[in-house]
Amino acid sequence: MGKKLVVGLLSVFLIVMTILSLQGISSAGSGGKLRGGSTIGVIEINGPISGGAGGGIMGGYTANAMDLMDIIRQAADREDIKAVVLRIDSPGGSAVASQEIALELDRLREKGKKIIVSMGDTCASGGYWIACSSDYIMANGATLTGSIGVIMQLSNLEGLYEKLGIREEVIKSGEHKDMGSVSRDMTEEERQILKDIVGDSYNQFLEQILKGRQGKITREELLEVADGRIISSHQALEMGLIDGIGNYYDALAVARETVGLPEDSPVEVLNGTDFWKSLGWKAMALLSEQVQSPYYQLRYQ
Repeated sequence: MGKKLVVGLLSVFLIVMTILSLQGISSAGSGGKLRGGSTIGVIEINGPISGGAGGGIMGGYTANAMDLMDIIRQAADREDIKAVVLRIDSPGGSAVASQEIALELDRLREKGKKIIVSMGDTCASGGYWIACSSDYIMANGATLTGSIGVIMQLSNLEGLYEKLGIREEVIKSGEHKDMGSVSRDMTEEERQILKDIVGDSYNQFLEQILKGRQGKITREELLEVADGRIISSHQALEMGLIDGIGNYYDALAVARETVGLPEDSPVEVLNGTDFWKSLGWKAMALLSEQVQSPYYQLRYQ
């Protein structure tokens, strides 16, 4: 009886949280502010970077490209927002999603808005790709960054299939249509095809950094650390990958100084996590797990 009561109460709680999340109920201070005067906008990028949109409770586990692009565009259209502090705490993720977010940030800058990055615990790989589309990058003393590289991972379950007596029949229109199949070894030609794709994406990563950090690091210097390793914020500062050491409030101060706003100018978090959604995500985490597994996906992580 006790277990049934607990399950029933939890079910009711989750239903209520879902409704509140979908209705977009916001906690005090996260939205609905009166707009007036010059404002510093804050955009948060938390968690692994993924494509698509969040939508509902489960969207809270990743930094979703569609949601973030929409928020960035809203900031671009608001005349009162003079600068944006981009708070990034992410290990990286989808290569395409990282590129999409960074492209919108570039367009934001083209409209005259300044972007100051504030790194949290981690701002690596795809997170660093995004950070390079800014005017100034600040990290905390213990921030981990870098991890500049591209990865594609495929599984080979041929041995397991043999033990289980599973035999896959494949009918395909071309030689490479089942490239990356879990039921057989990859040929050397197929491996080279995928290596070329990874190499192309890696070169794009290098170009993004060299464009964003122009005059602060050379290609030769970048190649010395662009092997996937993580580095400390102090190492990154010495190499020219970031501009300063400081916390979130230091980044706000840089943003205000950059656009000539007073110390007491207002700050608005444009996509902060409200209380109800946060509570709903934590409850859902007890019961389920978000799974994202595209067949082929390049990841900056």
